[in-house]
Amino acid sequence: MRPGPRNLITDIAGLHVGNAQDNTLRSGATVLVGAAPFTAAVHVMGGAPGTRETDLLAPDRLVQQVDALVLSGGSAFGLDACSGVMDGLAAAGRGFVVGDVRVPIVPGAILFDLLNGGEKTWTANPYSGLGRAAWAAASAGFEIGTSGAGYGAATGYLKGGLGSASAVLGNGVTVGALVAVNALGSATIGDGPHFWAAPWELEAEFGGLGLPARFDGADEPQPRKRMGEATTIAIVATDAALTQAQAQRMAVAAHDGMARALVPSHTLMDGDLVFAVSTGARPLADPVADPFLLGHAAACCLARAIARGVHAAAAKDGDLQPTWRKRFG
Repeated sequence: MRPGPRNLITDIAGLHVGNAQDNTLRSGATVLVGAAPFTAAVHVMGGAPGTRETDLLAPDRLVQQVDALVLSGGSAFGLDACSGVMDGLAAAGRGFVVGDVRVPIVPGAILFDLLNGGEKTWTANPYSGLGRAAWAAASAGFEIGTSGAGYGAATGYLKGGLGSASAVLGNGVTVGALVAVNALGSATIGDGPHFWAAPWELEAEFGGLGLPARFDGADEPQPRKRMGEATTIAIVATDAALTQAQAQRMAVAAHDGMARALVPSHTLMDGDLVFAVSTGARPLADPVADPFLLGHAAACCLARAIARGVHAAAAKDGDLQPTWRKRFG
């Protein structure tokens, strides 16, 4: 397993990511869009999710593919970012065909960043515009850290951010992850700079510090945020051809990566959620061994992406938390 050329989810051919953010708002949106509709599924493990159009991602639903996925700040207001992405897709002639009408299918998930110091007294919901701008900006290259849906994100005591990572497997399949890290828990161990995700780090992508010599396994962490103020929302993707049911199993397995990288995770106060995507470009060589490997790779990629998002966060005037770089250099 090695990182792809960009070490981003867009190392999977046909996938693009766009970010849009507003510094005054201290929030933003991120969109994953494909050159063609892609198979998608979802699995939720947090106790406080905020979602749109996720019910149709169950394997027994009529629609088996979607046009885009959205991650957004803004709590429930941020769900309107999906509307902006829909507008962009509709203008481009994309969408599920119903007679002579096309309906873009754009599920999304949000995180809570309403108390991060940004100006939130808008007269009109700004997230549709952010979604449309993110869709217009979609490309193979994009910024991680303080960008898009991760622009106003926070963790237990360090600033959060948008992260991504990829892996090319020995069988030629590519796996990637995209995540907005706004967790109740911490991505780092104790008061030090070491990331919980260190055992899965590739090529010193978030500092190469490894694990500390020891850590306190008896630690009893206390929540640093209040009910409803946290959520880590993610997408894992592959070019392997998966059914919606197989993609859902990949999403389930990917949650292991969240638990490896954030301690604690999947709490009642988090809305932790993972979408899974398949572009279908590569047939499965082995219907048993390949999905087994994909689940493991997705979990590893997501753990790495979480650490990369926190590691890459940039300091901004008015921050309520320090960045990893500002605190540890």
